[in-house]
Amino acid sequence: MPDAASHAAGNARFTLDADFTVGEVDPRLFGSFVEHLGRCVYSGVFEPGHPAADGAGLRTDVLELVRELGVTTVRYPGGNFVSGYRWEDSVGPVEERPRRLDPAWHSTETNRFGLSEFIAFVRRLGPEAEPMLAVNLGTRGVADALRLQEYANHPGGTELSGLRRAHGDEEPFGIRLWCLGNEMDGSWQIGAKTAREYGRLAAETARAMRRLDPAVQLVACGSSHQAMPTFGAWEATVLEEVYELVDYVSLHAYYEEVDGDRDSFLASAVDMESFIENVVATCDHVGARLKSGKRIDLSFDEWNVWYMSRFHEATAEPSAEWPEAPRLLEDHYSVTDAVVVGSLLIALLRHADRVRVACLAQLVNVIAPIMTEPGGPAWRQTTFHPFAQVSRYGRGQVLDVRVRAPAHRTAAYGEVPLLQATAVRDPDTGAVTVFAVNRDQHGSLPLDVTLHGLGVTRVVEHTVLADADPEARNTRDAPDRVTPRPVAGTTLAEGRLRTVLEPLSWNVVRLV
Repeated sequence: MPDAASHAAGNARFTLDADFTVGEVDPRLFGSFVEHLGRCVYSGVFEPGHPAADGAGLRTDVLELVRELGVTTVRYPGGNFVSGYRWEDSVGPVEERPRRLDPAWHSTETNRFGLSEFIAFVRRLGPEAEPMLAVNLGTRGVADALRLQEYANHPGGTELSGLRRAHGDEEPFGIRLWCLGNEMDGSWQIGAKTAREYGRLAAETARAMRRLDPAVQLVACGSSHQAMPTFGAWEATVLEEVYELVDYVSLHAYYEEVDGDRDSFLASAVDMESFIENVVATCDHVGARLKSGKRIDLSFDEWNVWYMSRFHEATAEPSAEWPEAPRLLEDHYSVTDAVVVGSLLIALLRHADRVRVACLAQLVNVIAPIMTEPGGPAWRQTTFHPFAQVSRYGRGQVLDVRVRAPAHRTAAYGEVPLLQATAVRDPDTGAVTVFAVNRDQHGSLPLDVTLHGLGVTRVVEHTVLADADPEARNTRDAPDRVTPRPVAGTTLAEGRLRTVLEPLSWNVVRLV
């Protein structure tokens, strides 16, 4: 582990200039993910009989928190679950829907919450929210995807659109964004395929779906993570088949602290940025080789802190039981985890020119920013706060930030700057928001920012999420133990922003 002596002395600094930008933030960058996994759905977003449930069984306390979180896009129904998904099971009268075994998560799926209920949930979030639906390319294929698309989106006059209307949904669901399967390179995926097998199936599915609707937007499966043995070659092979047929290629990444190496964990965004840049390079290489004028963008539709090693330890022995909505993957996040989530959000913003969709996985209870108890309260995890702040203040033009900062050595990533930062300018108001993480576990970090041509003159607010106890968490009994708090002493004068970032902290500085 690196020691304090490895830290270089000096302030962190960078320059913001109105003429140097990365790109416009796509609102879909603030997406999330609802999968039929653990308690994400049942006793998460959906709990008929709960004191806060509405007439459709949706928990209104959860709805309020999701709106506060600022989620814009919701991916559904998986995840690994989708590769065994029979969408027909999830529509029609609830009492007639079948119970099924879900081999992805070794659970029993009741189908009490299905496609119509999901669309109702997304619509309740507000006008900005939209659904992102995955089709099953594991155990099913082209015909099933077309049937689902027709049921969901065709206005009427056909068997399947008529069936939707008979089920009580007169208006089409209007789903624009579709995932062509999920993690199809993974040995854990039901119906996993080689790159060539998947690429051909995805191409056939994309062609057929575009015949029903040429404006449909499609995501092809990239590698499940950068450490996959086929990473890079998978993307290149798949894109050879689908390049002119899809809009995005997916990326998935999860991070955890391993063997007490907190410095490497705090530098997880180094890996995320590398992942993004490597996939962009592959996409552009394939496009050049195909002599295409089209650009493929990225959908980082699963990302988060996930203590995956704990999950594998807990499920090492297969169970003979097939429970309904078991407590799975219910990580309880600390201040440290929240700082890492903030740094991952910065990484996404820093690549907003190519990352156009992103989904924090998942939304409720399962590695989630929101926790609930059956029949009880809902509360914000520590990781809720960075996401909510970036969704609220990270809209507009991302400014090009080139950090100069003290660095320290990490076991996983070598020399890493102690500062990670970006800034976003609102084109309507001219307001600028700086997002910054101090990765130093023990020392404060002075920050000096020079501003050119931005027209801002004062600090509206500087908030920090930090704590003397890096393991501090929010719980049912102490739901507000960790929240952002104001910082005094941050100044903006003569085009210079000056502040001091607390050790191991997530910071938001708003300027007008």
